[in-house]
Amino acid sequence: MKLWIDADAAPREVKELAFRAARRLGLDTVLVANQRVPLPLDTPLVTAVRVEGGPDVADRYIAEHAGPGDVAVTADIPLAAALVEKGVCVIDPRGEEYTAENVGERLSVRDFMDRMRMEGMTTGGPRPYGAKDRQAFAAALDRVLTRMLGGRRG
Repeated sequence: MKLWIDADAAPREVKELAFRAARRLGLDTVLVANQRVPLPLDTPLVTAVRVEGGPDVADRYIAEHAGPGDVAVTADIPLAAALVEKGVCVIDPRGEEYTAENVGERLSVRDFMDRMRMEGMTTGGPRPYGAKDRQAFAAALDRVLTRMLGGRRG
């Protein structure tokens, strides 16, 4: 199992929690971004892949390389949908787990909001990332990793 982080937009707190999980569980963790990503010096299991700049290049890399039984962290709903279809467990930085049951609906809402923005409607953006989001992500990451690792042992 690998932990994949869509690192271009992941908050610093999300990366730090992933680093801690990698240390604690001995978990290979890969950050994918189109820019240099600082890595912890004390955790050789954490690596980074730097992809070319451009829309969705990091997303495509993760979609091509992640596989069943892996865990991915992304706020990108089309990437989440592609990963869920491949059997990857996906959580967003605010702690929501994307599943086969909910990712289609999330994708429809995202597409609807994109159409509204293209038509000139101001839809606003996501709220600032805060302490509650960090706590929800930490709990979701722990829950998902425990479930995934428990399933591998049995």
